[in-house]
Amino acid sequence: MSKPKTKRKPKKTFERVDGRKVDELRPITIETGVIPNADGSAYIEMGRNKIVAGVYGPREMHPKRLSKPNMGVLRVRYHMAPFSVDPRRSPAPSRRDTEIGMVMSDALAPALFLERYPRSVIDVFVEIIQADGGTRCAAINAAAVALVDAGIPMKDLVAACAAGKMEGNIVLDLGDYEDKKGEADVPVAYMPKLEEVTLLQMDGILSAEETEEAIKMAIEGCKKIYEIQRETLKKKYGMTEGESVAEAEETETDEEPEEPVEKPEEEAEAD
Repeated sequence: MSKPKTKRKPKKTFERVDGRKVDELRPITIETGVIPNADGSAYIEMGRNKIVAGVYGPREMHPKRLSKPNMGVLRVRYHMAPFSVDPRRSPAPSRRDTEIGMVMSDALAPALFLERYPRSVIDVFVEIIQADGGTRCAAINAAAVALVDAGIPMKDLVAACAAGKMEGNIVLDLGDYEDKKGEADVPVAYMPKLEEVTLLQMDGILSAEETEEAIKMAIEGCKKIYEIQRETLKKKYGMTEGESVAEAEETETDEEPEEPVEKPEEEAEAD
């Protein structure tokens, strides 16, 4: 005699720690030109993450033996400040810092025309002032905007976001608690205009269906961040809706020489 089937108890409604929906990003603000002596810079707040990125170059590679004869090198230094986490960490660069710097370089390089800068280097320095989970994605977002601020032509902006699994649910943009207590984390970097993924990692265990859902959710998050990046750049460079990042940079470069020519003429007329 077969046993009667028992009804499954309905799962409790899933609620995220910070009250966000499963597909909702943390609040994001981006500023440009925050480091006066850098060629380009950007500051991002993504949730409670606070990150600054500075770009120097293209410039001559030192040591020269690391240069490439036919293309430039993108070199990224990622560093977490001792006070960025609790308890405080050592100020010395860690192996994790070095690895994330390499990951960031691989994620950003496809957007650059490195073949235009043989034997040269573009240095990107990223400092994590306050960490709140997902720092590598937030750092990529800041670095991409800083590269544009440096006047470096790009094929497209790179936006990065992670999706993950928390209590059996696929969620977007994991915070610090979710990053530590969650079951999986899938960081993705994406160029929305070119529809190209430049970074895809996974930490944890997901089924094939969950992996596909997480990647799709992360890409949608990247597209939202991309719009925030563009809005930030529009305020400074006056980018039009259909204009590419490289075109905006060229327009800005073309307009700059006109200013010093006009100013003396205006002064002469006033005299």
